[in-house]
Amino acid sequence: MQKKKTNVVVVTIAIFIATFMTAVEGTIVATALPTIVGELHGVAMMNWIISIYLLTNAMATPIFGKLADQIGRKPVFLVGLAIFITGSFLSGISNSMPMLIVMRAIQGVGAGAIMPVTFTIIADIYPFEKRAKVLGFNGSAWGIAALVAPLLGGFIVEKLSWHWIYFINVPIGLLCMVLVGGFLFESRTPSKAAIDYVGTVWLVASLVLLLLGFQSLSASHGVIKLIGFLIAAGVCLWLFVKAERKAVDPIIDLSLFNERAFVITNLIAALISGFVIGYETYMPMWVQGILGMSATFGGFAITPSSLMWIVGSFVAGRLLVNSTPKKIMTMALMVLLVGSILLALVPQSFPYWGFLLIACLTGFGFGNVITTTTVRAQAVVPKDMVGVATSFNTLSRTLGQTIMVSVYGVVLNLRLGVRTKTWTSGMMSLCIQ
Repeated sequence: MQKKKTNVVVVTIAIFIATFMTAVEGTIVATALPTIVGELHGVAMMNWIISIYLLTNAMATPIFGKLADQIGRKPVFLVGLAIFITGSFLSGISNSMPMLIVMRAIQGVGAGAIMPVTFTIIADIYPFEKRAKVLGFNGSAWGIAALVAPLLGGFIVEKLSWHWIYFINVPIGLLCMVLVGGFLFESRTPSKAAIDYVGTVWLVASLVLLLLGFQSLSASHGVIKLIGFLIAAGVCLWLFVKAERKAVDPIIDLSLFNERAFVITNLIAALISGFVIGYETYMPMWVQGILGMSATFGGFAITPSSLMWIVGSFVAGRLLVNSTPKKIMTMALMVLLVGSILLALVPQSFPYWGFLLIACLTGFGFGNVITTTTVRAQAVVPKDMVGVATSFNTLSRTLGQTIMVSVYGVVLNLRLGVRTKTWTSGMMSLCIQ
């Protein structure tokens, strides 16, 4: 019997659609958030709609990455899509904030399989010299999503209802399942090694405690709570390392961290992802709060960044054929350094068009670095560890975003507190005089 071959073009299209679906999810939910909170009367729990998705996503990523190496990419990807679709449908029918938060957690678990496994499938079906170009193409889904999501979210909320921002994922997800199920074929033999349950438990516990710690920073006595969570996370991490050293087939092979390039690459991915989330969150706020422009102009302030992200991804793909990842990342990081210095030094009267130029710089750097770090993380490990390496790269980026968005929030609140105290003191002095 002739062995069936993967239809590379169809599978690539399915991967792009799945990536776009998960990329759109974050921005489109943020667009509809005021309407959701207004209808469900849950302003006190508003942040958890976003946070719980990131939390369960981070928890699930390394687990699904390991399973992709053990039992194959296709079954893990299909299961992830099924979970994501289920979570989307249940989020759409939610009629209270607690219910919506729980269903968003299910969605996050599904996304934890989709995002890393898409990169792993690309590594399987494309040789190294073509892989970077395809990753650049797939990475452009994030740039396109950043452009489309606010408009799409506004249209859905205005013309239909916020429930449809979740329902829309169901037919898209089912289409991806049909394409991958019918056109992706693997020769992988499922591993008979026992699943590392003990290591999985301690890894999940350490991630949950770490992320909850940084989420608590904005609460009262936030620093004390953070220290407590970090100590507990450290203990769980120590128990995780002990379990991995004894495991026959560990969920994360600790030998990966003996490779210096792997560690540095993922550290860069985490830091730059933290930069991305801060830039995309606070640049629109600057345009609206400081320049006094509308929300539409605030959103368009980062549009050049999204477009140049696509360009940066494709340029990285081209350069990786003839140059080393180290040289490419150094160049891209220099571009980001220039962009960040400009952002740090601009005065309050800085013109809107100036921010658009800076957005072009940062977008090019973001697209270049993220694509290069993904390829590099896959290239420095053995072929049978590509799934774990890719999932850890995705996890690093998620952790970078989750931790830094909490840190940015604390810095902003502290600065606002200082300004408020200064203004209050000035008013009191004026009244006394």
